[in-house]
Amino acid sequence: MAEDLTSTARAEAQPLSDTDNVDDMYLTFALGSEEYGVGIGRVTEIVGMQRIMGVPDVPAWIKGVINLRGKVIPLLDVRLRFGMPERQYDERTVIIVLDVADAPVGLIVDGVSEVLDILPSQIDRPGQFGRGSKSPVMGLARVGERVTILLDAEVLVGDDDLAIPADMVA
Repeated sequence: MAEDLTSTARAEAQPLSDTDNVDDMYLTFALGSEEYGVGIGRVTEIVGMQRIMGVPDVPAWIKGVINLRGKVIPLLDVRLRFGMPERQYDERTVIIVLDVADAPVGLIVDGVSEVLDILPSQIDRPGQFGRGSKSPVMGLARVGERVTILLDAEVLVGDDDLAIPADMVA
């Protein structure tokens, strides 16, 4: 079924070209049956699951840190961040490494889908949800018959939430 969704999305989204604006490009990923997206300009890499070192006294959705080629990267389980039930990590589970405020942050997601070019005219603002400016949802993108929830990476991984004790980084 994932292949069907991917094929449909490619057919309905705008084709990528050399003149595409990176601001209109989103890496899409799955959480359960829903599709989410983050701006591709923030994505530095996608890596498989690795050994996670726990960090005490952080919210449950911050799973800990990994050491990726000498960089300590805090990991946020997006499922838990959104109040979804925890799920066993499997071969499709990946870490999307983002650059937020000049620091790497990893998002644990159920699996990545593809990069879509989503024009501003395809995005509805989520103002009707009433969560105010602190909501990580920056918009709802219409791609054919599907809706992709676009996330604001800076709000999703706010500095207060990912403050790792200095002695853990050293």
